Amino acid sequence: MAVLSLTDLNLFHKKVLVRVELNVPLNEDGSIADLMRISESIPTLRFLLEKEASIVLLSHFGKPEGKRGKKYSLKPFQKVLSEMLGQEVLFEEDVLGKETKKRIENLKPKEILLLENLRFYPAEEHPEIDPSFAQTLASYGDIYINDAFGGCHRKHSSITSLPKAFPKAAAAGFLVEKEIQALRPLYSNPEQPFHAIIGGSKVSSKLKILESLIEKVQVLYIGGGMAFTFLKALGHSIGKSILEPDLLPAARSLIEQCEKKGITLFLPQDIVIADSFSAQATKKIINTNEKAVPENWQGMDIGPKTLIEWEKSLTKAKTIFWNGPVGVFEWAAFSKGTFSLAKFLSKLPSYRVVGGGDSASAIHQLGIDEKFTYISTGGGASLEFLEQGTLPGIAALTQK
Repeated sequence: MAVLSLTDLNLFHKKVLVRVELNVPLNEDGSIADLMRISESIPTLRFLLEKEASIVLLSHFGKPEGKRGKKYSLKPFQKVLSEMLGQEVLFEEDVLGKETKKRIENLKPKEILLLENLRFYPAEEHPEIDPSFAQTLASYGDIYINDAFGGCHRKHSSITSLPKAFPKAAAAGFLVEKEIQALRPLYSNPEQPFHAIIGGSKVSSKLKILESLIEKVQVLYIGGGMAFTFLKALGHSIGKSILEPDLLPAARSLIEQCEKKGITLFLPQDIVIADSFSAQATKKIINTNEKAVPENWQGMDIGPKTLIEWEKSLTKAKTIFWNGPVGVFEWAAFSKGTFSLAKFLSKLPSYRVVGGGDSASAIHQLGIDEKFTYISTGGGASLEFLEQGTLPGIAALTQK
């Protein structure tokens, strides 16, 4: 069933609680490295302003573990949001205070108030310890809107408990609607051939999606640090490359399942290795089938032969899902695999969805976002949606 949308509600002069995603990556100097998650919710906020609603913004940032601290304050986002919306955004540091409730009651139409980091309160991440946290938040508004897709896989107070207080008025924002529309075809009825590229550092964080994908895809590509657990499972010597020894049986099982199901599984046939985990490390390229990774060296990127092989195969796909970089792309010396793959995918005519996270960041750096069918704002959320076809935060919204 479809969830309630912004456009289904009477928003005129209503007080609207909007869960947004301000948990964005920062540069070393503290400035915002990527505005995508914020900018994607601006259309929802503008629509609410057009309807003369009063807006209370709810979000989190980082992992303060229930403790207040300047490092994780949302105060700097007050200026960012004010600039993006072209009007002043107010700020309140005491989420639960009596004065805060009065301030919200006195909010005028078209005014916006940003509340401090919800994760300063332990009950945000652990709703069971204090249900009154969500109840207090619910008392601030008439309507609840979730436009924080990146957090929809979390069973947190502001994601799953809060909407229950609005059984007829808990709706998806425009961003969450877009995410559902883009990802649902991959879950329910992807046009074949369906190819999936899964990278990143660890198998443990991607095992469930890998197991889910082999029920849907015809071709699977595994790159990044996680590829070395699979290479090790096949008997290759991988030196000091990332390895999750506990997951070797799972990797072997996945390889066997691909063989049984007739799924083509691509692992790197050549890799860029380095003598240390450093941007300035000495590097060289080796073929994985012909040469072992030396004892004190480690894999850092896929090699040129792998790129050629993968690109030739990917041209046959009608649907492509990509999540996770295929190398340490943050360092120029090991970025060629991820950046070359991104550029190649951007030119294909297929339905191409990027599952957020670092692979999305690589595409932003290249400035080729618009050349993809869709780039999700949620890494973990997009993976879980592909596994389940929904998410806790979406299921908690009012059904049409």
